[in-house]
Amino acid sequence: MSELVLGLGGTVDYEIAWDSGVIEHLVDLHGIRADELDARIPVVDERSLVVTLLAFLRDGVGGERFVASSDIVEAFAARFDTRVTLGGTCVRAAIAMRSVGVTSLVHLVSIDDHVRELLPEGIEYVCSATADSTDPHLIVQFAAGAAVRRGELELVAPHPNRIIYTNDPPNRELVLSDALGDVLSDASVFLVSGFNTIQDAAVLEERVEQILRHLTVLPAGAVAIYEDAGYHEPTFSHRVRDALVDAVDVYSLNEDELFAYLGRTVDLLDADAIAAAVTEAAALIPAACLVIHTKHWSLAIGESAADYADALRGGIVMASTRYLIGDGHTAADYARTGALPEQPEGAAVAVALETRFAGRLVCRAALVLETDRPSTIGLGDTFIGGFIAALAVNGTRP
Repeated sequence: MSELVLGLGGTVDYEIAWDSGVIEHLVDLHGIRADELDARIPVVDERSLVVTLLAFLRDGVGGERFVASSDIVEAFAARFDTRVTLGGTCVRAAIAMRSVGVTSLVHLVSIDDHVRELLPEGIEYVCSATADSTDPHLIVQFAAGAAVRRGELELVAPHPNRIIYTNDPPNRELVLSDALGDVLSDASVFLVSGFNTIQDAAVLEERVEQILRHLTVLPAGAVAIYEDAGYHEPTFSHRVRDALVDAVDVYSLNEDELFAYLGRTVDLLDADAIAAAVTEAAALIPAACLVIHTKHWSLAIGESAADYADALRGGIVMASTRYLIGDGHTAADYARTGALPEQPEGAAVAVALETRFAGRLVCRAALVLETDRPSTIGLGDTFIGGFIAALAVNGTRP
């Protein structure tokens, strides 16, 4: 079995093709007003789903929201051209790694014919499910400039992004396979992700304790990585952070999750503002290596940060390749992307941060990416896949 073990749950995704005309029809159908747009309201029906979606579009930000029923997802997706793909941090990371020839093993909590058909050769799996089930995640992707114009509504997305809507009982329970302990006994990397969909405090406590026990028996020299996510119950993120921050080697999050910890947004190209934010984040999350990956740069800070400089670069190139190519990117695509120039603004921030945090921080700029059809789905998952692939190629403990 593979020494690269990625957990803790995969998904079946319904990726819809953005259609402003359909969205505008739904605005009319449900009588949606500009003054009620709010990304935080409960998603209990199609109308509230559209209200939250428009709020995300207006602000050009991404996120993940719980919906009251999978029927809402099915009905909304049926209005659009829809493609079925596989998702979940561990699965998308594994698929990214496979694109450059790196094999892995994923831990799943659900299985169906979509998974059996779409999971690439070279990716093994263990699964805790005792029967087939399908609870799709709706993924809505929009490009910069995507517009909805209806009556008083005049919305134009300032940035490309994606939103996930889900009601997924297997991932909400996140039952662990009895086989996980066996596969971890020879692991060189263990990726932990997926706690964000849990909504019951007792379930969260039990799963966290199980993972902590697994982490204590990893082989010497193995690298444990936690990839954060948008929590359906925001307060649960703090419980997971407090439990895992001293138990993993790398604690990784994206810009949206950084902003959630800080309670504010930050200009990602303002070196002074970023320095203050990183200082605050490192105090909130005192990991041996805290990784923050964003659209302009990615950094690692902590006592072992320098060990992961090549892995940062691997994550950036892999996520950039997916942004440009979408599904099905290859090792040749990865190589071409790696030859692209760095963003000058991101490079300036990287230099400023490395100077300010000399010896404690490494930062790599994002690349100059030009495309009319960016893929914004799964970029964080793909980043961590590229990060792990680089560790596998260069040696797991640099």
